[in-house]
Amino acid sequence: MAKGYRAPSGGGKGQGNMMANLAKLQEQMAQAQAEVAEETVTESAGGGAVSVTMSGNQVCKGVQIDPGLLEDVDAEMLQDMILAAVNKALDSSRALSEEKMAPFTSMLGGLGMGF
Repeated sequence: MAKGYRAPSGGGKGQGNMMANLAKLQEQMAQAQAEVAEETVTESAGGGAVSVTMSGNQVCKGVQIDPGLLEDVDAEMLQDMILAAVNKALDSSRALSEEKMAPFTSMLGGLGMGF
């Protein structure tokens, strides 16, 4: 040992507390991720003619097309509406996830974990 070296006091309790806090944080993050996966967002295109429902973890849960739209719409226009609704739903789903997970990412960033 180097001359004048003093071992940290507390017998490692600080590290044990940090590990317990990290374990608790991990558990809370898992719970938040499960909650995000259960939540859904719905976005539409074409004035509501096409709607897409997406979960918070970006799983498409449903696509609704107004039956009246099918009477006089061409395939390309329908495809564009579906694409627009899916992309809007994905954006909303990502925003929902970021909102729910923000407390954890800021905590982890504060610990120097680069989130």
